[in-house]
Amino acid sequence: MVQKGCVTGVETDRGQIECQYFVNCAGQWAYELGHSNEEPISIPLHACEHFYLLTRPLKTPSESNMPTIVDPDGRIYIRSWQGGILSGGFEKNPKPIFTEGRNQLEIQNLHEDWDHFEPLLSSLLRRMPGLEALEIMQLVNCPESFTPDMRCIMGESPSVQGYFVLAGMNSAGTSFGGGAGKYLAEWMVNGCPSENVWPLDLKRFGALQSSRTFLRHRVMEVMPLIYDLKVPRWDFQTGRQLRTSPLYDRLDAQGARWMEKHGFERPKYFVPPGKDLLALDQSKTFYKPDWFDIVGSEVKCCKEAVCVIDMSSFTKFEISSTGDQALEVLQYLFSNDLDVPVGHIVHTGMLNGGGGYENDCSIARLNKRSFFMISPTDQQVHCWAWLRKHMPNDSNLLLEDVTWKYTALNLIGPRAVDILSELSYAPVTPEHFPSLFCKEMSVGYANGIRVMSMTHTGEPGFMLYIPIEYALHVYNELMSVGQKYGIRNTGYYALRSLRIEKFFAFWGQDLDAFTTPLECGREFRVKLDKGTDFIGRDALMQQKQEGVYKRFTMFILEDHDTDLDLWPWWGEPIYRNGHYVGKTTSSAYSYTLERHVCLGFVHNFDQETGEALAVTPDFINRGEYEIDIAGQRFQAKAKLYPFSSLFAQRRRKDEMELSHRCPLSASQQAGLRGLTTKLRK
Repeated sequence: MVQKGCVTGVETDRGQIECQYFVNCAGQWAYELGHSNEEPISIPLHACEHFYLLTRPLKTPSESNMPTIVDPDGRIYIRSWQGGILSGGFEKNPKPIFTEGRNQLEIQNLHEDWDHFEPLLSSLLRRMPGLEALEIMQLVNCPESFTPDMRCIMGESPSVQGYFVLAGMNSAGTSFGGGAGKYLAEWMVNGCPSENVWPLDLKRFGALQSSRTFLRHRVMEVMPLIYDLKVPRWDFQTGRQLRTSPLYDRLDAQGARWMEKHGFERPKYFVPPGKDLLALDQSKTFYKPDWFDIVGSEVKCCKEAVCVIDMSSFTKFEISSTGDQALEVLQYLFSNDLDVPVGHIVHTGMLNGGGGYENDCSIARLNKRSFFMISPTDQQVHCWAWLRKHMPNDSNLLLEDVTWKYTALNLIGPRAVDILSELSYAPVTPEHFPSLFCKEMSVGYANGIRVMSMTHTGEPGFMLYIPIEYALHVYNELMSVGQKYGIRNTGYYALRSLRIEKFFAFWGQDLDAFTTPLECGREFRVKLDKGTDFIGRDALMQQKQEGVYKRFTMFILEDHDTDLDLWPWWGEPIYRNGHYVGKTTSSAYSYTLERHVCLGFVHNFDQETGEALAVTPDFINRGEYEIDIAGQRFQAKAKLYPFSSLFAQRRRKDEMELSHRCPLSASQQAGLRGLTTKLRK
């Protein structure tokens, strides 16, 4: 039972039970139980048949103490069970069940299927020949539920407070049970778990992942992947083309290779004409990938000419009110000052009580009573739920999800201003259109385009938020006018390289609910000195006094051979003076620095007690660092500021000194800039 968006009780066959919390841990029936409420709760999981053998007890008791054995190549596992052996696996051709409506069958109704189990049995006998001499007691056919991304589901519902979920263990419930129960209990008692469990949070999914057809097809792919080696940046093949921008077919015809995020198709890179498309599609390696040169050319174009990236998947909200309530509420919900002139854009965080990031976003003030908010793609459900939960119930605020209303094109590069100048009558030079500014203007024939002077990469350019019906027209105009400026399509791999070399942190990769602005060098984005209260302010004030215990740091690999050595992808251990101090959270090859760049958090542990100590800039700067990649350590240079920014500062200083000593003409200054650019490379 639900009243005013909160759990109030449960109706059972023995009457009603009043309660404040309800936990849906119904396993394979969690999907149906979630949809049985007055307000349905989407819990995307689906059951498959799962087979395993049980033998009678072994004659020699000591043999029953055998360890658990996992053979990924054979797709099998073996462990002791009540003095005997339990052995099963995850076949390549799983059998989804309960696809015709509600789950009606009991477990004992599922029948043995020796023909289906035969490939796993062959692997079991090959790994453990003695199994053939044991007495088989039963081939069990037991339903197991699987989720769309192979990770369990836990946490509070985005729509009903007090409704929690713990389900979808992907056949690992025994292993996960203790930790999952601990974190869910903390969630219910304290309002949040003690560790970052975003990868398991129910709110990472939306209703779009709850289609029965989608789930049936996806779990047929998920179950075999449990024992498969996942290469970096692999993608699911099922459930694709679920959410696409209006430009999908056009970009696909121009060689786009796609990745999926929250059901949305996003371009990774664009294969030039004449390349072997099949070979690129089969590029599965931990070493230098086949798309290396393609992405490099896209990055070069972003820096020297102009590129366009379809970034329509980003979450977009509009928040407005009839009076000043929108500003008042948002000032409390966000850490940066939003009381800015109309047209200005603010990078800010949505913090929790501990000062950690629940969301990292950009907000444009459209007018005195209306704001436009841009957030990461997979924040659509989580961000909506957080805002709704913390907005006052009696306010006249209007919160609208407008993600589907706008196609977003990122126009990156020094020639972006030339293209936009030709397509609009409004001046877009830096003097008239400063950085972090938003204007509504016409582009080509289309009116009402929200143009923002930012690119999410640190490069010059603009974000264009286009009403969806104008998307194709605006794209065609950009590509047509941009031909003489060398425009080309670009994907997210180039975006990743650009943002990492600029030391830009992304939520979900580098930032999470346990990372504060002070720990990642973003104190300048927090209104601590404004006298304005906001969620997380007290925690940040205390942290400012005590110091931070981890610090976001950039690492430039020194002795790493891009062509021969294994690449860093993320999660690599970081060593300072030979001692472990943290791990990487993002990494990419910088085509500008011609080095790999890793981002990660450095901790300071007392070498005798293991106690966490404050991390100061001096601690970072005085260390000798190594990044461990698959057991091999590579020297790395640690920086608290982006390498490109330091170089730009030094270049400006050198230019000023030279100009002061011997004034240069405009052409000479341009030549000097070209020379320093070459030296930088």
